Amino acid sequence: MMRFFNLFVVALSLFFSLSAQADTVWLKNGDRLTGTILVLDGGQLLLKTDYAGTVNLDIKKIATLESEQHLLVKLDNFTTQTSKALRPAPDGSVRLQNGGPEQTIALADIQQLMVPRPIIEDLRWKGNISFSADYKRRENNSDDYGLDVSTELRHGLWRHSVDTEYDYETKNSAKKTERFEASYALDRFITERWFWKNKAKYTHDHLEELRRQYVYGTGPGFQFWDNELGGLAVSALLNHNKFKFDTGEQQSFNASTVSWNYNRYLSGKSFELYTKGEFGAPFIGDIDYVFDGEAGMRYKLNSWAAVTLRAEWDKVSSKYGDLNDRRYVIGVGVGW
Repeated sequence: MMRFFNLFVVALSLFFSLSAQADTVWLKNGDRLTGTILVLDGGQLLLKTDYAGTVNLDIKKIATLESEQHLLVKLDNFTTQTSKALRPAPDGSVRLQNGGPEQTIALADIQQLMVPRPIIEDLRWKGNISFSADYKRRENNSDDYGLDVSTELRHGLWRHSVDTEYDYETKNSAKKTERFEASYALDRFITERWFWKNKAKYTHDHLEELRRQYVYGTGPGFQFWDNELGGLAVSALLNHNKFKFDTGEQQSFNASTVSWNYNRYLSGKSFELYTKGEFGAPFIGDIDYVFDGEAGMRYKLNSWAAVTLRAEWDKVSSKYGDLNDRRYVIGVGVGW
């Protein structure tokens, strides 16, 4: 009986200790919400709760905050502090503890608030799946389908990225577009910012003059930032390319390539702007340049569904034949 009582006391203490670690938000109307603060940006605070998912709160409606998390507090373009804890303060403000004297800061003066991301992460997986369809029934009937899958897995000093895309279009029952692209990248971080990238990409276009592309690349990269509000990474790769044309011609060559991957969340992560791609300069005169890029915007309908608007452009200039494929797509998808 005594053993059972001791276990009960330990469990009860653990429960209250975990509850005490929960972040608390007091609203000006008197309500109190508990959960985990994810990010504050653009006047919107994201609070992850067990009872209502992720809640988006207007900072103007918040009276004060409390958190035991270590948070990055950005007050302006030049001032960022790391808080060890946030404590309640008079209406419209919060007390910041960072090891020195406590500071009382107006909530309206905080531009950004976020959890610092560790250099070495045990496991982080994120991704997006987007599907688009366009049907036109006029003098010329057309059907257009698109499927895009993008995912990234970070484990320790390794980062895996997989991107696939399939586009299919018919006009008056005649095939106008059929294209498949898949790529895999493996990054090994050397420091917090510098990493070494290895990448392979395969493209098959059933209708264009340039039918198949095989690309293998390696080179250094730099991660400018990577946090709850987005990231920016740039790489300089040495690529080996193999092209196959509809005429049967084949061309293998090396190229220097610059690739980028950028995304930025706005308005409490309701909107996301992003762009990614690469530009290559071959070491031969037969092919002028190779460009593959896209840019877009996602608007979250809820915590997992989003509407996507994007533009894609694939361009290859070659004496054997050109590829110039542009697409503008509106789709729906899921993210995690």
